[in-house]
Amino acid sequence: MNRIVCIGSVLWDIIGRTENAMSLGADRPGRITRIPGGVAMNIAQTLARLGVTPVLLTALGRDHPGDELIEAARALGMVTDHIHRSDLPTDTYMAIESGGDLTAAIADAHSLEAIGDAILGPILDGALGRPDAPFDGVIALDGNLTHALLAEIAAHPAFASADLRVAPASPGKIDRLMPFLNCDHATLYINLEEANALSGTADVTAPEAAVTLSRLTRARVLVTDGPRAAAMVGPDGVLTAIPPAVTALRVTGAGDTFMAAHIVAERAGKAPAAALPAALETAARYVSGTD
Repeated sequence: MNRIVCIGSVLWDIIGRTENAMSLGADRPGRITRIPGGVAMNIAQTLARLGVTPVLLTALGRDHPGDELIEAARALGMVTDHIHRSDLPTDTYMAIESGGDLTAAIADAHSLEAIGDAILGPILDGALGRPDAPFDGVIALDGNLTHALLAEIAAHPAFASADLRVAPASPGKIDRLMPFLNCDHATLYINLEEANALSGTADVTAPEAAVTLSRLTRARVLVTDGPRAAAMVGPDGVLTAIPPAVTALRVTGAGDTFMAAHIVAERAGKAPAAALPAALETAARYVSGTD
């Protein structure tokens, strides 16, 4: 089945963008948009653009913003039948991007965190899998889930046969990925700052960080570093690729786009040496606003 389960945050992104660099307290003209977002939704949107049907497992409120997100997800071709609805408000993310960089952001994912393992019901109760017949496809996981819930997923038999692809929500939540360091069926997609936070080192390049983490984890790790070389360690050593040079018009969701594109490239049978640059090219098109 050409489906991938995306577990995590689906919310509204409110993003202000200006071409000019901003310092603390600055006030600049620009554009403000409200679009479907959240790590799981960002991944799902790229999957859908690349011809894969995403299945969303998330928590949304029984409110108008939640209804709007359901409608938007269905319009994009996503499966929304298993989304958990509650009386808690639908979550929101707010960011300011200036000069092609992220200036500041606040993620309000409190409802997702409060719901806890209720969003996992379809993987546990037979709708998508169960412990004695576990789901054996790709699952994209979002670091906005709580540390306790991610630890449960890493160890739960219902996820033991899945190809787990894990994205941190932010450097500040990187510790939530710790349960997957001993998970040999997981792949972690992180940037250089997150890699150093996870390893407790101060590597200056993605290849160095990938090598460091390869010595600390059983999981596969891909490390990106903005416009500089990305890297992963495989059976044949360190694989690197440099993203295409583009003018950055947006940055929110770039890492999620890279992760989704890499998943699709591998599922299409591309070798590691081809999958990594293919994913970087997709992410570059996203950042430049051409995709």
